[in-house]
Parts: sequence; structure tokens; C-alpha cells
Amino acid sequence: MNIVILGAGALGSIIGGHLARAGEEVTLIARGQRAAYVQQHGITLTGLADFTMPVAVTTQPRAVREADVLVVAVKTYDTEAALASVSHLKVGSVLSIQNGVLKNEQLAHTFGWEKTLGAAVVLSGEVTPVGPVRFTLNEYFALGELPAGTSARVQALVTALVRAGIRAEAAAQIRTVEWSKYALFTSWMAPAVLTRLESYKFLTHSDTASIVAQLLREISHLATRLGIALEDRGPLPIQTLCGMPRAEAVATIRRLGAVMEAQAPTHKLSTLQDLERGRRLEIEETLGYAVRKGMELDVPLPTVDTCYRLIAGINQWLH
Repeated sequence: MNIVILGAGALGSIIGGHLARAGEEVTLIARGQRAAYVQQHGITLTGLADFTMPVAVTTQPRAVREADVLVVAVKTYDTEAALASVSHLKVGSVLSIQNGVLKNEQLAHTFGWEKTLGAAVVLSGEVTPVGPVRFTLNEYFALGELPAGTSARVQALVTALVRAGIRAEAAAQIRTVEWSKYALFTSWMAPAVLTRLESYKFLTHSDTASIVAQLLREISHLATRLGIALEDRGPLPIQTLCGMPRAEAVATIRRLGAVMEAQAPTHKLSTLQDLERGRRLEIEETLGYAVRKGMELDVPLPTVDTCYRLIAGINQWLH
């Protein structure tokens, strides 16, 4: 397949590098120093994978005319400008591996719902200061038709990803997977940014694990109001946790933290990585979206709202 990846950060590099190594035709649309590095050195991955792979890179989106699949991997706050730069593309399918659940509406506005696939990704990595990407988590990459179902195009891309070494699957209820991932992300993002700790540290401490549990519950209330079911899926059984007594949920989260301490002690959420580098945070499209939707639907989200306001206060001083 001819696969164009918009964005060459950690996830764009992990997915692009794996697909290129597996023989797919991959083009990265990148900018600045990152584009220059990949053009000169290729994509280098360490950690869960260890290889270097040359990949076609362009800094001129208009130079790319068509793609079987367009994968959007830019930061959420760059989405509108990034999509405008590729709105000319003739594409078969488009999907976003970004955080949040606003992304599908943005893709459909540019390319149409018939071209837009749902996607939820729990992969993690970090672009190191010298250029290679440290690949730290390969949990799942779920794809599906919207609003539900699978198809030949979904299965073809899943097959390519699995062959490349990415844990991918076709999901008949992709909105359930997307919202379950959204609940997971928001429940980790807020304590990660506010404590500035590695993931296992805030997951294993009883107080911060309690905040994770409460954030999960509030996002689940919003999903329920929208008629979207959540599910149990690694690394946290979201649906079960939301139905447990608080003490049991906290204990379950702390056990996961112990596992992460053993298996991924250096893991930091991408938003925390951005904070440590003084970069803007993906706040409006994640926690902010939940706050606005909660107000619209009259769903109380007190913990989400408090975390949103604290992190928005931090974000205003970042570039």
C-alpha cells in the first residue's frame, strides 16, 4: 500500500518505520529539524524494536498527490492547519492516531465520512534529543468503520500492521474502543502532567490512583450519556473499573502500576514529555472537549473540570 503519514513524531515514526521495513510504500510529511534528521539518517527505533529504516520524507505536503491510506499523527492543536495542507490529496482512506475523540469529525470535514476510519491506538514512544525514537509500549492499534463494522479496507490495513510488528486488530465497535482509549488517556494525562512522574509512580500511589479511578468514572458517565459503551481492554479494564467499588478500583490500578514498574519503569505519557520540553499541551481537544461536552449535556465532571483548569493554566505559559 501507498501510505502517507502526516507527522514524524514518536508514533508517526514507530508506525512508519515498521511499515516501511515490512515493504509498504511509506511517505512521511514532516517539518523542521525532525524532517532533516529522518531525511539524513532514516528512522531509528530502540526499545521494543531495534532497527534503522530509510523512509521517504517531504516537507512539502503539496508534493504528495495521492495515498491509499493517510494517517494523521500530528499534535491535536495542529490538526486544522495540517489537514488544510493535505486537503488536495486523493485518498482511499484516512484515519487519525491522535488522542481524543474529536479527530473523526475533523477528518470527515476535510475528506468526507465515507473516507474516514475510526482508530484507537495505545502505543507509546519518545523522540530522544539525538533523534532515535525509544519505543516503549505496543498495546493495540484498533481500526474500524464508522459508526460500526469492519470491511476489506480495514482488514487489509490491519494485516499490513500486524505483518510489520504492530499489535493491530479490526474492531466492529470502534467508537467503544475509541472512547475506552479516551477514558484511559484522560485518566493518565491529568495526573502525569500535574505530578510530573513516570506512569508507574502515579499509578502505584493510593492518592493518585484514586484520582485515576475518579477520572475514569466521570468520562464513563459522559460516554453513557452519549450512548457509547466502554469495554475492558489493556492496559486497564475500563468498564470493570467503572463498576467497582472505589477501593477495589484503586487496588486494581495500583496492581497495574506495579506491573508497569517491572516492565516499563521509564514510561512517560506523551503530554508529560511535551511539558518537560516546554511545548504546548494537548489540553483543549482532550480534557477541554470533555468539559465542554459535559456542560452541553448536563453531565457533572468535577474532577475532569478541576484538572482541565489546572493544566490549562500551565499550558498558557508554554510555547
